[in-house]
Amino acid sequence: MVRIINLSSCNYYLEAQTRDASRTDVIVDYLGKRYVVELKVWRGDEYNRRGEKQLAEYLDYYHLDKGYLLSFNFNRKKETGVKEILVGEKVIVEAVV
Repeated sequence: MVRIINLSSCNYYLEAQTRDASRTDVIVDYLGKRYVVELKVWRGDEYNRRGEKQLAEYLDYYHLDKGYLLSFNFNRKKETGVKEILVGEKVIVEAVV
């Protein structure tokens, strides 16, 4: 993992590699908790579902129940907002901007 910031209470990493050679987008360690964030450009519902599944797999790897998906949607008629969804038994907070 490449550490970008090292404060007394926070570290975060970009493209941290897991043991199976996949790469998470952002991991934040803050006050003893770990947060996994997946970043995606909106390319349709199917691509988005694959991103949700990918994030759920990262959550399994890190033994977490909750993760965050940030989708960048450049469509003029986009629906923005934040919602929680379940993927298997994992909670994903999904934000579309």
